Amino acid sequence: MNTYHLNNTNIHIISGAKNWLESAALSQLEGVAQLPGVVRAVGLPDLHAGKSPVGMALETENIIYPHLIGGDIGCGMGLFDTGLGIGRYNEKRWLSRLNHIRALVDLAPENPYSEPSPISDLGTIGGGNHFVEFQRLETVFSSDDLAELNLPKNNIVVLVHSGSRGYGQAIFKSLNYTIGLKDDSPEAVAYLQKHDDALLWARRNRAIVAAELIGWLGYEGEPRPLIDLFHNHLVQKEGVWIHRKGAVSSKEGLVVLPGSRGSLTYIIKPTAETARSAWSLSHGAGRKWARSLCKSRIKNMYDRDSIRQTRLKSKVVCHDTDLLFQEAPEAYKNIEHIVAALLEHGLITLVASLKPLITYKG
Repeated sequence: MNTYHLNNTNIHIISGAKNWLESAALSQLEGVAQLPGVVRAVGLPDLHAGKSPVGMALETENIIYPHLIGGDIGCGMGLFDTGLGIGRYNEKRWLSRLNHIRALVDLAPENPYSEPSPISDLGTIGGGNHFVEFQRLETVFSSDDLAELNLPKNNIVVLVHSGSRGYGQAIFKSLNYTIGLKDDSPEAVAYLQKHDDALLWARRNRAIVAAELIGWLGYEGEPRPLIDLFHNHLVQKEGVWIHRKGAVSSKEGLVVLPGSRGSLTYIIKPTAETARSAWSLSHGAGRKWARSLCKSRIKNMYDRDSIRQTRLKSKVVCHDTDLLFQEAPEAYKNIEHIVAALLEHGLITLVASLKPLITYKG
């Protein structure tokens, strides 16, 4: 297990023998650990630097820090059963259909809800690391735990990574929170109400994205939610506020843990030991390279076609070449190292792995 010597006694690092944490991310974590009211700062194996440290859980007393959550309130992962057996998968036809969509906004779904609003980005996932990925079961590690999802072993699933889009950004900008707020202040109460609206919006939006894409491929029926967890949110537990930035709750059942588009996704089960990690687990592999560095480092490794397929023989649909390089598998940490670190600390057990078929970005 790697050992990191930090100055703050209220910092706890979850890492593993093969997992690397950059110094910039550790410095950011040290910085937020010094904020007033912070009880504990936890750095998870996917910790990396961002506007605030990503891959962290921060516990505070009597104060909240909305700027640590940022504008993408409710960003998270939704895993859905498409109801389609693998025998109905036609790679050539699916790629053709998906390549006709330059952006999901082109599908223009109807809004079945009256609130919350505004909802101008309904049915979209956004840019950056957001994606939709069709997957199939690769390996089952625990049939008993997988049975909790009632997922037929030959069914295709779809994983949607997105947040509250422009709605969450509008909340964050309108309230202009750049400092901590006493949790009983009018400003905090107003923020938390809007925060919860954004969580609801983000979860509903992921379901709409899954349904719209399955319909676009020519199939009827509603996708069935299996797992849906937030990565960027605030929650109160046992007298403390837990700020999760790039981290998921360990108290809501099974967790879906994706890597890059060129790696497996894991379904994991939290153990009873996650109080040590602020009842939180990793949300993915975590970035290894800044987006600005990616193209120059790997442009000679790919051509226009090879960048759109992976070592697992899956395909990628994306009309933005720069984004293809920014989100290349090489830009991310090894998901197996993240999983190994969580296992090493006794925080999870393995349930299943999922193999990508097609990844859509746009």
